[in-house]
Amino acid sequence: MSLNAMEAGASPAVSHDEEKALVSKVAWRLMPLIMVCYLFAFFDRINISFAKFQLQADLSLSDTAYGLGAGLFVVGYVIFEVPSNMMLYKVGARRWIARIMMSWGLATALMVFVNSEWQFYVLRFVIGAMEAGFAPGVLYYLTLWFPQHYRGRITSMLFLASAFAGLVGAPFSGLVLEHLDGVMDMRGWHWLFLLGGVPCIGLGLLVLTLLKDRIEDAHWLTPSEKTLLSSRIAQHEPHKAHGSLLAALKIPGFLTLGLIYFLIQVASYGLNFWAPQLIRSAGTESPVMIGLLTAIPYICGAISMVVIGRLSDATGERRKYVAGLVAVGALGFFSAGIFASHTTFLIVALGLLGAGIIASIPSFWTLPPKLLAGAGAGAAGGIAVINTLGQFGGIVSPVMVGRIKDMTGSTTPALYVIGVCALIAVALLMWGLPQKLRTLDKA
Repeated sequence: MSLNAMEAGASPAVSHDEEKALVSKVAWRLMPLIMVCYLFAFFDRINISFAKFQLQADLSLSDTAYGLGAGLFVVGYVIFEVPSNMMLYKVGARRWIARIMMSWGLATALMVFVNSEWQFYVLRFVIGAMEAGFAPGVLYYLTLWFPQHYRGRITSMLFLASAFAGLVGAPFSGLVLEHLDGVMDMRGWHWLFLLGGVPCIGLGLLVLTLLKDRIEDAHWLTPSEKTLLSSRIAQHEPHKAHGSLLAALKIPGFLTLGLIYFLIQVASYGLNFWAPQLIRSAGTESPVMIGLLTAIPYICGAISMVVIGRLSDATGERRKYVAGLVAVGALGFFSAGIFASHTTFLIVALGLLGAGIIASIPSFWTLPPKLLAGAGAGAAGGIAVINTLGQFGGIVSPVMVGRIKDMTGSTTPALYVIGVCALIAVALLMWGLPQKLRTLDKA
């Protein structure tokens, strides 16, 4: 199919069931591999929270030093995020996503050689730099394959992998730390990083082999299916060849979205990097039990993602659902602070956190494509900029929580601060966004 036909927004007369069947066919072809890749990406991001106790003991790290090392991952990620996504647009998503997977997998596996504080800092920065661009790159890639009114459930499918990373990764990490510690003269946390990094190299090779950059290259679609899919995508957001990142930055509401995502990520990293510590502080000592309990917020997040993704697509409402989820997350943070010493109530609070904050992220990512429709290269770079602004939350959150804990001996004050950040995000979502982001997405 020609680019002109796509830009014309030709819309073949087909039934809704035929269109739905086509989207389902594309999803089954692309999403399993993408979801597995994202699962490992998220696990390699949060596995440091499970390695924390052994890592701190072996390297003599304070909570502030641990928080700094956790945050340096995001520093590397932030610095290379936008350049990485601009390269993705130039060389094609398939090649660039494969490169990201293989390089960050190798860097993660190299954590087994860390034996000092400065090596920990350096390699955490390198891992973040190697992974830079993966999440926004995949999000941009999905805009090339799925019509706007299917984005809620498709984005939820993608981020469902992050929930599974916590759901499976938490108990898996506990088992590795407890049962592989000392095997082949390696510590449990060494095995954790090795088993998280090496599979990413193989997944990168699969991405290079199985994914396609354009609808026109998909040999598994018929000519009529290619025409239909391209026209449905172009109908809402024709991709202009000469869109620029600077033009995207000037769009009203762009920086507000970046601020909202920053506040959401402050909350997200607060959960991802400190949940095992909260559970341990409440009285649970077994690594396996800590892993099992840490999986609970991710179970709640997975359920919430699926339910809200479908409701969001059915109603076309995006903004209010994001605001509602973040509000639930704020309630979870305040509750976690109040019940920090009571394991049962703490787990309930963490469940609220998972249902709210974890599920708010895929819901949030239905908003930027509405704002950046038609921006071409600016869309790829714009999505990366919003993600980059958000990732600053991953620098602020772990360092802030670690510093507060070192100063006060408790994480409770930090939980209240994060809860307030979440409420500010709710206010911006409800009253700070332009009209373009208040409209409903309808098929």
